[in-house]
Amino acid sequence: MAKQSILGRISQLIKANINALIDSAEDPKLALDQLIRDFSNNISEAETAIAQTIGNLRLLEQDQAEDTKAAQEWGQKAQAASLKADELAASGDTSGAEKFNNLAKVALQRQIQEEQEAKAVEPTIASQQEVVEKLKTGLEQMKQKLEQLKAKRNELVARQKTAQAQTQVHDALKSVNVMDPTSEISRFEEKVRREEARVIGQNELAASSLDAQFESLEDIGTQTEVEARLAALKAKK
Repeated sequence: MAKQSILGRISQLIKANINALIDSAEDPKLALDQLIRDFSNNISEAETAIAQTIGNLRLLEQDQAEDTKAAQEWGQKAQAASLKADELAASGDTSGAEKFNNLAKVALQRQIQEEQEAKAVEPTIASQQEVVEKLKTGLEQMKQKLEQLKAKRNELVARQKTAQAQTQVHDALKSVNVMDPTSEISRFEEKVRREEARVIGQNELAASSLDAQFESLEDIGTQTEVEARLAALKAKK
């Protein structure tokens, strides 16, 4: 997978507005689960891309280091050949001196070639280093975003369970509503009230009958008193 493609997808996912995605989803939990899967898959792909990019970068760095080392070695060979040429020239061996001077030139040409190769790869190495840093930063941000998504998903699940529990309690309370005239408790209460009313009626009826009896006793007592007083009047005569 191309590095630019990975960077683009990382950037897109990092900028994703979680709240907006949740609001537009019919089932927020399913939407978050899908996002978590997307993030996990892209994190895995990003890690693979980063590992490959780092590997390529290290190979380039090794090649550059080898070119730099080779350039140094060819420089040392050129210097050695030049010194040998000077020694031979000083001893009068013009042919030998020319031979080693030519070797020094060859060594210097190889040194220049190795230096050019080492310098030519510098922009590529710098570019690869920049890509690696961007990928690492993006990967870390994606991991942080993934943790936010998981926390949001867990929060929503907990809230959903709480809401479901409250709904169940509410439904249970409705089923035993004592104010509902159709409930069993209400019907039983009505039956008790009718029984209480019957007892009250019986008590009032009994009290009425008892009052009548006492009233008759009072009438009898009054008549007896009248007869007694009449008898007393006759006795005086």
